Amino acid sequence: VQLQASGGGLVQAGGSLRLSCTASKPILSINNFMGWYRQAPGKQRELVAEITGGGRANYADSVKGRFTISRDNDKRTVYLQMNNLKPEDTAVYYCNANGPDAYSGIEFDYWGQGTLVTVSS
Repeated sequence: VQLQASGGGLVQAGGSLRLSCTASKPILSINNFMGWYRQAPGKQRELVAEITGGGRANYADSVKGRFTISRDNDKRTVYLQMNNLKPEDTAVYYCNANGPDAYSGIEFDYWGQGTLVTVSS
């Protein structure tokens, strides 16, 4: 499975961006996740937001109320709407899909290429 990410860029503080991540085949189910991690220079990669096929979402505390993750009905694409961006949101954002395969139960963990988000002050 390949994950194709898009939507990064340069934005001023307070602005908005939307990231998209499309899987090469449907993989989302009730018990697995697609979402976004980010890694800022000199910092560890951290979870930003993730969502299950059933719509259950988790967010990092630092983005709650500003970011919204959603998925489309065929479960191949997730979106991350990022509002009120702050300079500390500057990072490379990575799409991820993980969890048990809906049919085989085998655990998977896929990563897309990173997309750079830069928020200027």
